[in-house]
Amino acid sequence: MEKNVKLTKKEIKNWWSKKRFEYNVGLVISGIVAFILYAFLGIILIAPYEIEFEITLFTIVFQGLGYLFMILIANLFFSLGYFYDKNYNTENSEKNRERLFSLGFWFSNSIPFLVPLNIIIIYFLNYYKF
Repeated sequence: MEKNVKLTKKEIKNWWSKKRFEYNVGLVISGIVAFILYAFLGIILIAPYEIEFEITLFTIVFQGLGYLFMILIANLFFSLGYFYDKNYNTENSEKNRERLFSLGFWFSNSIPFLVPLNIIIIYFLNYYKF
């Protein structure tokens, strides 16, 4: 059962600040796993057909820097969670706060997996013989 404890605006800000570390760890892990999956699928599905497909130290560093930039953008969206909670969670509900965080966490951590999914789609559209 939900506690009916009302948080002050400062406590709401502290709650979201503590969750930011968990959010960023999730983003780093999902980015690494998605890149490994991208590399594996690219080598297995695309490289036999496209000689230009390669993974070099340069591409790893370039994609890593690009992903760090995307983490910064994701953190801007994370801040919208705090803004929404502070201004629109009129009941000051912990359950709503947790749901909002979970929705943002899982949505943000699923986005990196669009890249390996794209490899699969490219394979089936261009190379797979039905």
